[in-house]
Amino acid sequence: MASIWKLLLIGVCIYAVLTAFIYFRQSSLIYYPNMPGRTLDVTPREIGLAYQDVELLTEDNIKLHGWFIPNETAKGTLLFFHGNAGNISHRLESINVFHKLGLNVFIIDYRGYGQSEGKVSEQGTYRDAKAAWKYLTEIRGISTKQIIIFGRSLGASIATWLAAKHTPAALIIESGFTSVPSMAKRLYPFLPVRWLAVFSYDTKENVKNISCPVLVAHSSNDDIIPFDEGLEIFDAAPENKQFLEMRGGHNDGFIVSGMTYIQGLRSFIYENLE
Repeated sequence: MASIWKLLLIGVCIYAVLTAFIYFRQSSLIYYPNMPGRTLDVTPREIGLAYQDVELLTEDNIKLHGWFIPNETAKGTLLFFHGNAGNISHRLESINVFHKLGLNVFIIDYRGYGQSEGKVSEQGTYRDAKAAWKYLTEIRGISTKQIIIFGRSLGASIATWLAAKHTPAALIIESGFTSVPSMAKRLYPFLPVRWLAVFSYDTKENVKNISCPVLVAHSSNDDIIPFDEGLEIFDAAPENKQFLEMRGGHNDGFIVSGMTYIQGLRSFIYENLE
């Protein structure tokens, strides 16, 4: 009997330690600004694209860094929010895709990423998104009817939050998750994650408040964010929405999907730019 109680006590202690680890380490489990690093390894010039370095100041006085990649025959402008690892220099393939689709591209690093100052947080990333929107609409004077907001993975949550606050020409949600608690429940079904979660990034709830056309793109082979998460976001979105099924993993789906992906984007983008 004593051995049973001892084993039970050990089990409780392990559970308590794991619960505490998840609670106090949430930020490091969500954000990976140092993987592979904050140094900008390359610039758009390496793929033959002219670009402009942009410095933004958020409402809480954090300096952000980004690139504006112009297209001489631009039909519109894409506001690009990237995933939770690396920086803008690791997104050249995607930048090139959107540039070839006839768009200007504006991409920023969140606070604590790349050359941007500060420490990343959920509310901080929302302030960063607001600063990027303000830059395009007020400083560059681009019409909201000419802006498409795009977000991939974590960036999909940030993009959806911004599109729920403003009204762009369209929103593209790629490889997104419904919310942090939802993903945490999938990863740690044995923990009370909804009680522990201090992050929300509630894409599913925010997409309900979108008033622009929405494209949800997700790979059925996504090895990090399950396909069902994308389907739930799509189901929650109001009408005037499209779903683009991709192939490949979470990080290379847009490459593996090839022309299916590009043609899907082209059709949606051109339908919704005036």
